[in-house]
Amino acid sequence: MANDNRNSQRNNNIDPAYGHLQPQATEIERLVLGALMIDSDAFTVVSEILRPETFYEKRHEKIYHAIQSLNMEEKAVDITTVVEQLKREGTLEDVGGAVYIVELSQHVVSSAHIEFHSRILAQKFLARQLITFASMVETKAFDESIDVDDLMQEAESKLFELSQKNMRQDYTQIDPIIAEAQEKIQIAAGSKGGLTGVPSGFTKLDDITSGWQPSDLVIIAGRPAMGKTSFALSIAKNIVVDYDVPMAFFSLEMNKVQLANRLISNVCEIAGSKIMNGQLNDAEWQRLDKNIRKLYGKPLYIDDTAALSIFELRTKARRLVREKGVKLIMIDYLQLMNATGTKFGNRQEEVSTISRSLKGLAKELDIPILALSQLNRTVENREGIEGKRPQLSDLRESGAIEQDADMVLFVHRPEYYHIYTDGNNNDLRGMAQIIIAKHRKGAVGDVLLNFKGEFTRFANPEEAYVAPNVGGEFIGSRMNDGDPGPDPDPLGPMPVGDGVTPY
Repeated sequence: MANDNRNSQRNNNIDPAYGHLQPQATEIERLVLGALMIDSDAFTVVSEILRPETFYEKRHEKIYHAIQSLNMEEKAVDITTVVEQLKREGTLEDVGGAVYIVELSQHVVSSAHIEFHSRILAQKFLARQLITFASMVETKAFDESIDVDDLMQEAESKLFELSQKNMRQDYTQIDPIIAEAQEKIQIAAGSKGGLTGVPSGFTKLDDITSGWQPSDLVIIAGRPAMGKTSFALSIAKNIVVDYDVPMAFFSLEMNKVQLANRLISNVCEIAGSKIMNGQLNDAEWQRLDKNIRKLYGKPLYIDDTAALSIFELRTKARRLVREKGVKLIMIDYLQLMNATGTKFGNRQEEVSTISRSLKGLAKELDIPILALSQLNRTVENREGIEGKRPQLSDLRESGAIEQDADMVLFVHRPEYYHIYTDGNNNDLRGMAQIIIAKHRKGAVGDVLLNFKGEFTRFANPEEAYVAPNVGGEFIGSRMNDGDPGPDPDPLGPMPVGDGVTPY
C-alpha cells in the first residue's frame, strides 16, 4: 500500500506535449516536510515561500496542507499531530498512512537548509506553471475561431497575473529607508521651489504638490466642456517645452494630428479653428513660424491607439521608460480603456481593474501617471455655487478610482454655469478652478488659473490665488507667465514606429 501511494504522483511524470519530465524535486519535498515535523520554528521560514500546490506529489501537497493548518491554529507540529490532522481531514490513507509520515521524519537530521530547499521547490513550481501557460497559448493559437489579438491580450494578462502571484517583496530594516528619505529631503532642499517631482508649470499647484510625485496615480476629472484635455495639454506643454522632461501622452479620444493641432494652438496662441482651416492672417503666420519651433525636438511621445487595453499600456510604458527615459505618463481618458483578456461581471468591475492596474504600473515604474476621467451627470442636477462644484462621489463608473488615486483634481469653470464670482468675491470670468479634492501626501484646496478656451490653454494668472481648505492655507504669489526662453533650433522629422510617435 505504501509503495502504491509513494508512486501516486500527479497524473503522469511525463509531459505528453514535450516528452520531458515535469520540473520536480520530490526528494527535496520529502526533506522539507521531514524538517517541518522535527523543528517547530521551521514553518515561519518557509511560510511565505511555499503553498500546498507548490508540491509536485499530490500526497506531499496534502501533508503540507495539514502542517499549514496546524500552524494557523497555533498547535504543535510533529509526527503525531500531523497524523491526527490528516485523520481529521480524511486524507491519511491517501498519503500512505502513518508509516509514510514516520519515514519522512526519519531521513532528516536538521532543518538547517530548509529555506534553500524551499526556494528550489518554488522555482520548480513556477516552471510547471509556465509550461501550463505556454501549452494553453499554443492550443488556442491553433484554434482558428479565436482572434489572435484577443489571445495576445489574454496571454499577457495571465502572464502578468502569474508574475504577480510569484513576486514577493521582502521586508527591509529601517536604516536604508531613512537614508533614502533623508537624501530626498536634501535634494528637495537644493531644488528650486522645493520641487521633488515633475513640475506642472503652474506655480501655485506646484507649491501644494511639490510636483507630480513618483509612483503616484493622479486623476484629473471634469464634466464635458470644462477643459480637462486642455488642462492636460497645458501641463504636457509646460513639462516638455519649459522643463524638457520626457513624457508620454496616450490619447484614446483624439488622433495624433488632432492632438498636435491643439498643442500648436496652445503654444502659438492661435485659435484652434484657424489651425484647422488654415485661415491665418500675416501676424498669425509669423507667430506660428516662430513659436512652432518650440515643439521640435522635444521629448513628447504620443500614442493614439484606440481602445487601448491596460495590458498594451503596460508593455508600451515599460519600453518608453526604458528606451526614452520617460518620467511621466498621461492618459486621455481612463473610461476609454479596457481590460481585454479578463472577464468581468459589469463595466464597474472592469474600470476598477484598470484603475488598480494604473496604480500598480505607476508604482512599478516609479513615475507619476496622470489619467483623465469623466464625471457623472449628478453635478448638472445640483443648484447653486457649491452645488456645481464637483465632488469625489461624482467620479464616473467606479468608487475604486477615488480609492486607488493618490490625488484627485477637478477642472471646474464656474463661468460655464453663469457663476461669475466666488464666495471670496474673486472674479471668475475667464478663470478655471483646479480643485484638489484628494491629496494623500498633502493639503487640499483650490488653485485659480486663467483659461483661454480659443487656444486650449491654461496659464498662471498674474496674481495666483488659492482658497484655503482643510489641511492647510496657502498664500498667493505673483508669477510670470511670459516667454519660457529662447527658441530652440528646429530639428528634422523624428522616426515613427510601433504606434508611438515622437512630436
